[in-house]
Amino acid sequence: MKTLLQINSSARTERSHTRYLTNRFVSEWRCLRPEDLVVSREIGTEPPPPVSESWIAAAFTPPQNRTPAMRKILRLSDTLIDELVQADLIVLGAPMYNFGMPAQLKAYVDQVVRVGRTFAFDASNEKQPYRALLTGKRMLVITATGDAGYQSGGPLEYMNHLDPHIRTAFAFIGITDIEFIGVSYDEFPDGRFISSLATAEAAIIQFAHEQAEIWSGQVASNCAAAVR
Repeated sequence: MKTLLQINSSARTERSHTRYLTNRFVSEWRCLRPEDLVVSREIGTEPPPPVSESWIAAAFTPPQNRTPAMRKILRLSDTLIDELVQADLIVLGAPMYNFGMPAQLKAYVDQVVRVGRTFAFDASNEKQPYRALLTGKRMLVITATGDAGYQSGGPLEYMNHLDPHIRTAFAFIGITDIEFIGVSYDEFPDGRFISSLATAEAAIIQFAHEQAEIWSGQVASNCAAAVR
């Protein structure tokens, strides 16, 4: 049995394209691998708090020296990290807000990039003092943008601070196998958005089938047909 972690970071609910697509992925995954555990983490409408001076002091205090108050302030961080540790596959819905990640997602990243839990630090190692602690995981990031062209090689690539930030932050803690699938033209009320959404949904279904086949050796025939 594998564990799928679904993370939604959009502030929108019914009108969220990333939320629709992560839910679409989970629905397909449940059909393909019904025995797997699915854990859902909502940070878009239930964001973790930003780190504070007390949080930082607690995180950098050795576990054996932490006070009850320190352990309490790190409780949510520990829960979020435990979910990542348990997960074999992570599907993250991440809309682009003003060329970067939503504040809710940044708060989440700050809670899970933590010394001693997701990365190790050795000041005596001059060549590489940092060591990632989360390995062997795969991540699918589903993005949504108001316009098109933010992808690699696109005319707006230089304005895309969402994809590189996600890739850098999660690679730092060991999650380097990351696939990005995006829907664009959100601000254009015409066929371009409809076409982009359909293309993204087909790519997501394809990803689900390919990953399930890697783990299962076969794909359930009664699930949606993968687009080849």
